[in-house]
Amino acid sequence: MAPGYDHLTLDERRQIFHLREARQPIGLIAAQLGRHRSTIYRELRRNFFRGEGRDWRGYFPVTANDFARRRRGRLRKLVNRPTLCDHVIERLRAGWSPQQIAGRLGQSADERGSICHETIYRYVYGPEGREHALYHCLPKCRRRRGRRFGRKPRRSPIPTARSIANRPAEVSNRGTFGHWECDLILFRTPTSKTNVTSLQERKSRYVVLLPNASRHSTGVIGRIGEVFGSLPATARQTITFDRGTEFMGYPTLAHQHSVTSYFCDPHSPWQKGAIENTNGRVRRHLPIGASQAALAQDALRNLAHHLNETPRRCLGYRTPSEVFHDHMNRNQE
Repeated sequence: MAPGYDHLTLDERRQIFHLREARQPIGLIAAQLGRHRSTIYRELRRNFFRGEGRDWRGYFPVTANDFARRRRGRLRKLVNRPTLCDHVIERLRAGWSPQQIAGRLGQSADERGSICHETIYRYVYGPEGREHALYHCLPKCRRRRGRRFGRKPRRSPIPTARSIANRPAEVSNRGTFGHWECDLILFRTPTSKTNVTSLQERKSRYVVLLPNASRHSTGVIGRIGEVFGSLPATARQTITFDRGTEFMGYPTLAHQHSVTSYFCDPHSPWQKGAIENTNGRVRRHLPIGASQAALAQDALRNLAHHLNETPRRCLGYRTPSEVFHDHMNRNQE
């Protein structure tokens, strides 16, 4: 099938029916629909209804649309391959994304076969997937596939020198190791102000999750400093924040750990898209109403370990932990 091909719709099939009834030539029908004439010939051949009597034979749009839908249904790989389907569902429920499942199968000589991630998405949002509510297992838990909308960070005065526009190019293109992004994940807990600092190293996608008792900048920046203090200088070169007041203590990182801080433009959290994507993954396990037990240090350490041991497509289906420790070992040599 050619890239960008769209199947005929019911409205187009109705147009074909009316134009055929008016005895228009195939070339004219194709021109009016903006299709190739071979598409029209193929449609009439495949979806022509052949009843018992002469009066019950012909091309009928609703019947043709039903024929096409059932034909595509027969070709669905996950419906026809139960073993592959069971494996996909098992991986989805283990927290893997469709891209990770497809990529891992594509790299291994697995008797179950290979599959495209789009096929998995269509199955999840198809009748069978909806019956089992598989959309709950996706990184973005949505009932329907839709656009992503980012939240707006708070306004805060940031020196021009610390603007993301002045961040070195090797940080943006992930050319070097040791550049981090940071955000704060908030929760709706009536008895506590606990929140979580999420850190991610841009090149390896390695994640660190830290609990905080409040949003005060001293505590938040202090916990980040503890992490950076345990790393060599080459593994903590820069860090990118949004403009939240909890990050206004950033000069401490420069004074104590020689870490240069940069900040996104106002209302532009997408400029630190790596950590925003990570926050979406974390939210699958820590919803806004997460319990205090789920926000404890040990629980967050286990969650970070789970994320760091999950293969990523952007890393050639290696895990963030593998890539991070490879760079750390090189720096120690």
